[in-house]
Amino acid sequence: MMRFMYRQRLRALLTGSERRLLAKLSTPRKVQDYLDTLPINFEPGGDTYRSPRETLKRRSAHCFEGALLAATAFAYHGASPLLMDLRATPDEDDHVVALFRVHGLWGAVSKTNHAVLRYRDPVYRTPRELAMSYFHEYTADDGRKVLREYSRVFDVRRFEPNEWVTTTDDLQWLADKLDESRHFPIIPQRNVRHVRRASRIERKAGELVEWRRPRRRASN
Repeated sequence: MMRFMYRQRLRALLTGSERRLLAKLSTPRKVQDYLDTLPINFEPGGDTYRSPRETLKRRSAHCFEGALLAATAFAYHGASPLLMDLRATPDEDDHVVALFRVHGLWGAVSKTNHAVLRYRDPVYRTPRELAMSYFHEYTADDGRKVLREYSRVFDVRRFEPNEWVTTTDDLQWLADKLDESRHFPIIPQRNVRHVRRASRIERKAGELVEWRRPRRRASN
């Protein structure tokens, strides 16, 4: 009943074009396919935390914005809008994914510009097992494996849809709420020194990007 009521409140806020698009995104695979068509939001004017409505208007997204759009699509179809924060070492960026379940197994939709940290098929028994699947490929430029924590499953239904789906306001507050939620360690501190750096060929593969950063126009 809660899912149905939340879905109804969400749908009532959407425009016709938003409803038509979200109606098509009826499975996690379709959501991921759509996110893959959106260029990366390189945030040329500074950090952004756009709502799904703003993301659709501007047709670009980074991981947090893509995860929110995926969560919106899930909620539109009556599923739970769930997020997970993957926390890296302080010198590296965190990553956010949208979680889903199929027949009791967990998967994830992910917006990224790289060949790694991408979609996860629903084959993982627990959220921790899914989070661990990102450990090996979550590397810094120098080959260090930097994933350190993952968050408790974060249900965005704790907030009304007008607060995060259709608002034009920046959602820094929601990113903060996710960051402040309980996190669990990926690796015991005593084992960090035993982790091998990614090899040269792995680091080279990590340089692959899907979208090139736009060149700045030369000033006159």
